[in-house]
Amino acid sequence: MKLATIYLLAVLLGATSNAKAQSQTEVLVKEWERAKAYTKEYLDAMPDKDYSLKPTPEMRSFADQFLHLTDANYGFISAVSGQKSPVGFGESEKSADKSKAAVTKAVMDGYDFVIASIQKIPAAQLNDKINLFGKFEITKEQAIYKAFEHQTHHRGQATVYLRLAGVTPPQEKLF
Repeated sequence: MKLATIYLLAVLLGATSNAKAQSQTEVLVKEWERAKAYTKEYLDAMPDKDYSLKPTPEMRSFADQFLHLTDANYGFISAVSGQKSPVGFGESEKSADKSKAAVTKAVMDGYDFVIASIQKIPAAQLNDKINLFGKFEITKEQAIYKAFEHQTHHRGQATVYLRLAGVTPPQEKLF
């Protein structure tokens, strides 16, 4: 009887753990969907003529900020998910077409790749360790959060670009 009770508890704990992990995957997807929508608001806010705006000559242009963000999203998430990136590392930022339409499409495609890739990661694997960029041994979930932090950093920098162009940045989108 004691053995049956222990076995039942182990099964229940395992089921609870899997439900929690699945729930965490859903949370990650929801956060990336929110980030995609928020980033789209930034891209929409900037006039096409100001996509080449650089606050100083040595800084990236507005377009390049978002193309860099996209390249990093591809790099991080392909490393985490094992999904082959449809864009080579750094290729987005090297694009010759930096128009509003082209940049918006590239960035949105990048977010679609992130979201679809995260959805394919089995929830139980979020705690698996990976070697990110040959330098950092972290869990898949930590790498996803690092990618999220990176895109947030560059979107935040773009606030200054919008202000310099005379545009009011989108309202913060925490939820």
